[in-house]
Amino acid sequence: MLLLAIFGFTALSLAQTVTGTVTDKKGEPLPGVTVTVKGTKNATSTNNSGVYTLNGVASDAVLVFTGSSITKQELSVGGKSSLNAELDASVGNLSEVVVQVGYGGLRKKDLTGSVVSIQAKNFNKGPISNPDQLLLGKVAGLQVINNSGQPGAATVIKIRGNSSLRSGNSPLYVIDGVPLDGRSPRPSLNVSGVGATPDINPLNFLNPADIVSMDVLKDASASAIYGSRGANGVVLVTTKKGQNGPLKVEFNATYGFSNVMRRIKVLDVAGYKAAQAKNPTNQNSDSLGSVNPFDEILHKNAPTQNYTVALSGGGENSKYRASFLVSDQQGIIRKSGLKKYIVNFNSQNKLLDKKLSIDYNITAANLDETIAPVSNNAGSTGNVISLALIWNPTLELRRKNGLYNQSNRSGQVNPLALSDAYNDKSNIIQLLGSFSVGYKITPDLEYKLLYGINYGTGSRNTELQGWIAATGGLADGKGLANNASSILASQTITHTLNYNKNITKDLSIN
Repeated sequence: MLLLAIFGFTALSLAQTVTGTVTDKKGEPLPGVTVTVKGTKNATSTNNSGVYTLNGVASDAVLVFTGSSITKQELSVGGKSSLNAELDASVGNLSEVVVQVGYGGLRKKDLTGSVVSIQAKNFNKGPISNPDQLLLGKVAGLQVINNSGQPGAATVIKIRGNSSLRSGNSPLYVIDGVPLDGRSPRPSLNVSGVGATPDINPLNFLNPADIVSMDVLKDASASAIYGSRGANGVVLVTTKKGQNGPLKVEFNATYGFSNVMRRIKVLDVAGYKAAQAKNPTNQNSDSLGSVNPFDEILHKNAPTQNYTVALSGGGENSKYRASFLVSDQQGIIRKSGLKKYIVNFNSQNKLLDKKLSIDYNITAANLDETIAPVSNNAGSTGNVISLALIWNPTLELRRKNGLYNQSNRSGQVNPLALSDAYNDKSNIIQLLGSFSVGYKITPDLEYKLLYGINYGTGSRNTELQGWIAATGGLADGKGLANNASSILASQTITHTLNYNKNITKDLSIN
């Protein structure tokens, strides 16, 4: 009995309680790290402050530290009652990495589809006007096609090629958990003889400098999360949030120029006269002038300028970030351009010993657009580019007295006259907001409610002045002065689109 008592006392003396704090290389606490006595089932995890307490630990035991997005590490106790750990917060085991997709989370090894994540450091650089330009050439199989040179015009984005014959092939955009419906509040307008101008980009209201990452869900897993709306793939956009620390002010300015990449080759004066000599029936078409119509309807070195100011800061329980963007992009076609004024404010707050979280994010934008008479369904008489292509290079666009020249060819319109006679402007006000409340029922179980709203209103005024008769030619066939101002068509359309409420309830187990 004496020997048993001695052995029992010795065993008790070898077992002890070990406490410590787990941090990363920067000294930030790491919550949720699992601490296990190697070779046993004795384990615990760190709290929100990175502190752990483990009972019944032998003095010569080895502690194993594991967790999501950290490198596994082993430390010997060595008879100590306090053992701190400094871990490398790099990915150590891909099977433990949790990838946020849609409304919940999935482990990477469980994903059946392809997910590509592009971080801010890998975005395209330079004067970026639209968020989708950040992804150009960055994702394999992702096609980003500009179908118009109009500033702010919609781009064609295909993740898996053509997947629909009727409902379009554009992906679903989800901004900080709020899905968009893919439309813009700018009114559509089809003026007789001029046609329908290209649609506007539905992401114009976002400041590209506010985006921290863009995740592309390429395969069938997107449909499993978002239903039929994700059939063409999903693009998840995450914006920047506030960080711990004192007030931080960032300023960014970019300035650039736009030019025509490639001009369609048409006959100049010498080539036109040579072709005319081979066809005697057109000898009367030489007007003895020399003009390049494109020089009259194009801007050389059209400027683009963006100015962004951001303020961020906060403490452990409350963070904030505010940003402001002023952007002015002039199009390469006369009387085309886009001005943007965007403000964003977001805040993340933790209450009740970090059990309750309250987050909100608000983006407001005002877009002023000037639209040129360029469309895909107007025919040669209502498209200023088509008119420049077929214009007689020996016929000056203006006479010496300032009047417009008009071609004798039936249905051909002076491209400069059409540009001067057509005025088209739109104004859009758009608001995207989200409010979320989360509560940790237990350290590993959280309930979160997200409420989002996407609201927009747009007005558009279009005028085709009456001295150009339905784009079929000038009123008298000889040319009229610039100040002739009888109005043929004037339309104003104001309506509201893109109003939807998105409520997401997420009960997650981490």
